Amino acid sequence: MGGRVVAAASAGSAALALVVAGCGAGGTGTRDEGPARAGAVTEETASPVSASPIPDRVDAVRLLKSDPRVSAEVKSELEPCVADEYPIDVSYGQLTGDGAEEVVVNVLTCGDAVGVGSYVYQREAGRYENVFAAEEPPVYAEIDRGDLVVTQQVYDHGDPVSSPSGENVITYRWSGGRFAEEARAHHAYDGADRSSTSAEGRG
Repeated sequence: MGGRVVAAASAGSAALALVVAGCGAGGTGTRDEGPARAGAVTEETASPVSASPIPDRVDAVRLLKSDPRVSAEVKSELEPCVADEYPIDVSYGQLTGDGAEEVVVNVLTCGDAVGVGSYVYQREAGRYENVFAAEEPPVYAEIDRGDLVVTQQVYDHGDPVSSPSGENVITYRWSGGRFAEEARAHHAYDGADRSSTSAEGRG
């Protein structure tokens, strides 16, 4: 699938290691582990780490399928892997500072759990609005201490799919009604890491 990043803000990426692990250290969002059943995301949830109002669990599959900003390629992955279990990972947490919980949805492949799309939805006027989307696989997004952290494995020329050369980790912070890039780090699996920060954020 061709890479595409769209957002009311900016784009990001994610790591297969995070997909397998389920969540990163220091994260503060409540999580529905994926793959998730479509029916499971309509139940009530509670946050052990936040006193803010928490939304009813959304029907993430329906939300994604009805979202025109989600590509046809990603929507094609929204089929049950086994029985009624869909290849999605859903988490809730505060990202925009509006006092309500945002919804982060990752879409994975059934066979190898590779992230193909990551999205953030903000509740506005009784409905969920797409305020961030990254569709450059393998991609995975999560909430970490109020920031959006997006990780993407990267490949050098000739790397097999099973052996990426490293990963890019991008931290986004909500600012001025959009997600702005706050920091970026490259972790090379050979140990040659690089990182940078942006005081003003990048779009």
